[in-house]
Amino acid sequence: MAEQKTVTFIITRQDSPDSAPYQETFHVPYRKNMNVISGLMEIQKNPVTANGQKTSPVHWEMNCLEEVCGACSMVINGTARQSCATLVDELEQPIRLEPMSTFPVVRDLIVDRERMFDALKRIKAWIPIDGTYDLGPGPRMPEKKRQWAYELSKCMTCGVCLEACPNVNDKSDFIGPAFLSLPRLYNAHPTGEMNKGERLDALMEDGGITGCGNSQNCVQVCPKGIPLTTSIAAMNRETSIHAFRNFFGSDHA
Repeated sequence: MAEQKTVTFIITRQDSPDSAPYQETFHVPYRKNMNVISGLMEIQKNPVTANGQKTSPVHWEMNCLEEVCGACSMVINGTARQSCATLVDELEQPIRLEPMSTFPVVRDLIVDRERMFDALKRIKAWIPIDGTYDLGPGPRMPEKKRQWAYELSKCMTCGVCLEACPNVNDKSDFIGPAFLSLPRLYNAHPTGEMNKGERLDALMEDGGITGCGNSQNCVQVCPKGIPLTTSIAAMNRETSIHAFRNFFGSDHA
């Protein structure tokens, strides 16, 4: 009988936020077209290291399993990406899995993304409604504009652009590329435009758009191909105009 082909994973683990990280190696049975999460599931079923020692199951996050939620983002062979969409056959072995370094580690490959959710609140990343009752259909967007907005709406707050950005770190309060792009989406909405000034004010605060160093790493790694650098340039222009109008006491075009 032919020997079972295996995949080797070297996983950086951490038992708690305050404990030291360490590495464990696992051999997982190979299957054609398996993704990284398939390998993690095999380890979860049989948490035994490559040298035969029983260990605790590896902890990681996942939800949609189709590159929509962004929950399963981690560093795979040195690159931050979604483990659900990363196929083992496309990776060099051994496959090294690490938590994203931009965020505090909770356990193993799970990180605390609170800074992202705080940023969403800061830029008012939603369309406000007046009350909780049915208001009927809202204003329509022209089809061309809707298609343009759809490209910006693909952001799944996965954190990959923050991981790639050299200006996002524990010594900086920069909110990150995704949250410079999202105000452009909501400000373009017929209803969301009502809060345009508040979003621009938020971008002009400390940690906002002036924190961008224009490294352009973000647009290279975005799994959804969002034109982040184009959005950042557009918001640079918008905040400059907004500051000019504020200085001269005019809120109108």
